[in-house]
Amino acid sequence: MLRYARGDMAAFDTLYARHELAVWRFVYRSVKVQAVADDLLQDVWFAVARHARTYEAKAKFRTWLFTLAHHRLVDHLRTARHHTSLDASGDDDLHSLADTLMADSGFGPVRQLQSREQAVALITAVENLPLEQREAFLLQAEGDLSVQEIAEATGVQFETAKSRLRYARASLRLQLKEFAP
Repeated sequence: MLRYARGDMAAFDTLYARHELAVWRFVYRSVKVQAVADDLLQDVWFAVARHARTYEAKAKFRTWLFTLAHHRLVDHLRTARHHTSLDASGDDDLHSLADTLMADSGFGPVRQLQSREQAVALITAVENLPLEQREAFLLQAEGDLSVQEIAEATGVQFETAKSRLRYARASLRLQLKEFAP
């Protein structure tokens, strides 16, 4: 990021290639509408470009980037008039998202069906989490952020972020217990 701030455009390309998908997945799994996620992702990267000259390496770039994504997401949720759930977007969207989570294996159709069912159950379980828990979980799962980085990105205390993750995991374990061995 510091190289980009000094005018190295190739550094921006590297940052984008390295982090674009993780940020998009975090945003998409929060808003559940591809077009909205695409717009929010674009806003996040515009913010990166806008703030490049004032960027200070106080934390990892990834933490700063997900903080920008969090703030843009919060702004969107505050102004959105209604939210679309995965159920409202239709089974095709749910199944295509499930397909991206499914393991690509050499197993037969029965195992592939089980994998798809697990993916759909996971998506539904994550969607059922309260917003703060879902966000903390997705920041860790999609953003690979530590608890401290989640706290910084969301503007809460370390213990609050840790509690949100703990409750999210407990809820997911409970919702997905039928798939546990």
